[in-house]
Parts: sequence; C-alpha cells; structure tokens
Amino acid sequence: MARKTFFCIDAHTCGNPVRLVAGGGPILQGSNMSEKRQHFLRDYDWIRQGLMFEPRGHDMMSGSILYPPHDPANDIGVLYIETSGCLPMCGHGTIGTVTIALEEGLITPKTPGQLRLETPAGLVKVSYTQEGKKVKTVKLTNVASYLETENLTVECTELGELTLDVAYGGNFYGIIDPQKNFAGIQDFTADKLIAWSREIRKRMNERYTFVHPENDTIRGLSHILWAGEPLAPTSTARNAVFYGDKAIDRSPCGTGTSARMAQWYAKGLLKPGQEFIHESYIGSIFRGTIEGETTVAGKPAILPGIEGWAMVTGLNTIFLDDEDPYVHGFQVI
Repeated sequence: MARKTFFCIDAHTCGNPVRLVAGGGPILQGSNMSEKRQHFLRDYDWIRQGLMFEPRGHDMMSGSILYPPHDPANDIGVLYIETSGCLPMCGHGTIGTVTIALEEGLITPKTPGQLRLETPAGLVKVSYTQEGKKVKTVKLTNVASYLETENLTVECTELGELTLDVAYGGNFYGIIDPQKNFAGIQDFTADKLIAWSREIRKRMNERYTFVHPENDTIRGLSHILWAGEPLAPTSTARNAVFYGDKAIDRSPCGTGTSARMAQWYAKGLLKPGQEFIHESYIGSIFRGTIEGETTVAGKPAILPGIEGWAMVTGLNTIFLDDEDPYVHGFQVI
C-alpha cells in the first residue's frame, strides 16, 4: 500500500476557492516555471486530479504549489492547479496564494510590501497591504495582455449565432458581450451559461487555433467570459467566467479581468488612469488599472493591475491512498 500525504491550506479569493499545497508537492525539473509546468503535466497530473476533483475537492476547486525561484531577484515560483488543468496563470489563485503564504509564514519577502512571482506565463509583480499578520489587499501586475482577435462567430444550439472576441490575460478567453441573441448574464442562470460554454468552447477550438506567439505551450481557448449589467452603479462591468467543465468563477477572475481590460483597451474603451471595477457573478469585486502599455508580437497590449482580497479558511491534511478506488478523484457531469 502507498499513501501520499499533502499538507494544504485553504482560502477563498472573493468567493472562489484556493488550496495551497504547502507540503507534499513533487520535485519538478526545468529552468523556469513553464518547463516545470510541462513536467507536472507529464508525470504528476494525478496529484491535481486527486486534490482538485471530488471527493477531496469539488467543481470549482483551484489550487497552487510553491517552488523556489530560478532567478535570485524573485521571491517564489508558483504552479497553478485546478479542475480545468494546470494553468499558465491564475489571478484569483495568485491573490489567494500570496495571502496564505504571507499569513502562514511560507514566504519572506525580499522587499516588504512587494513580491516577485515566477509563473508559467511569466513574471508577475505583487504588492500587498497588511494590518499586523492579516493581509488586507493583494494587487498583482499581470503578464502582458492583449486582444487576440475580434468578431468571430460561433453557433450555439439554444441561442443561435453568437459573436465573440478572443483576448489573452494569462489564459485565452472567449468574450461574449450582450448582443442580439444574448441579452447579458443578468437574464440567465449559471447552469445555462455552463451548458452553453461547453458547447461554444468545443466549437471554437475545433474551428480556430489560439497559440501565444511567445510561448507555444500556452494554447487553446480555455475560458468563456459572459458579460452583463453590473449589480452596483459604481461598477464598470460584470462577468460570469466559465472554466473546467462545470464551473462559473465566484470571483471576478483575475486573468479574465485582464483579458477584458485588454479587449476594452484595444477598442478605445479603457485608457491609462481609468479604474476598471469588475464584478463577479455573485457580485464580488476586483479593481483593475492599466499599469503599463506594451506590445505582444506587434499587437497593442497592457500590463493589467488587479486588486482583490482573500480569506484563509482552514488547514487540510489530504491523503491519496492507492487502495482508494477514487484516489485520482472523479467528476460527475
């Protein structure tokens, strides 16, 4: 019999879960976090499945594993795991991971109030505020985000033809704004959005190819962002982000907010100095700002700043036992 033990600390970022694996993560080979991600996907994806899927996780579960930085100027390396896979980047996961790691003493910042994180998508800079031991806010400056393409069409069996833009914010997002056949998320339940998202994502990936021009390990449309009317008059926009096979993000989604801001920037709807207040499906908020302007393979791009908060919810020692028929978890769709 073999039983693997994982020491985890759980939290949520604006409503969406984060499970930080503080002990038990695998040793990975690679000169950067992108290469380590590929090693994890080849040999250790069973860890992700066991910790994220039922019966130890659930449909919305997200997590992370910490690694020493490759560059001594940086503070930590982060690998992101969730039900949908091992992501290049995760915004809500970064906010939760930083909160957990600081409050539980897993990271000693080289510069108080700031962190430099190595992620599979690239360097992410973080600032945070604390009151005593408690982390109050975390703001990340994300990787370069850009509008990949616009006005693509896809057929949805129940809704009919939809037009969407595809933007990159650490992952590729299909963004569906209110239009003729879709009035906005305020008119639809989450179960409807989930069912439509699975169909749309499948058809989009069959019809189009999406590959990051500077990192070909980042490929494929992984998320669908549905837009709608904000709940609060002070908010800029509202979204419901679909990921995995059954999940609607309870947070406003950090990489989704980055992609949305990049879309607005490319269309002239968002400019440096303007705040982008983004609501989630449940009404929680991220505050977005443009921290810099750049290009990606000749396309106009931004460095999005995303600010949010997280709360630590508990400690969790998890066993993956070879005698358990569900050692690698399961999903019910």
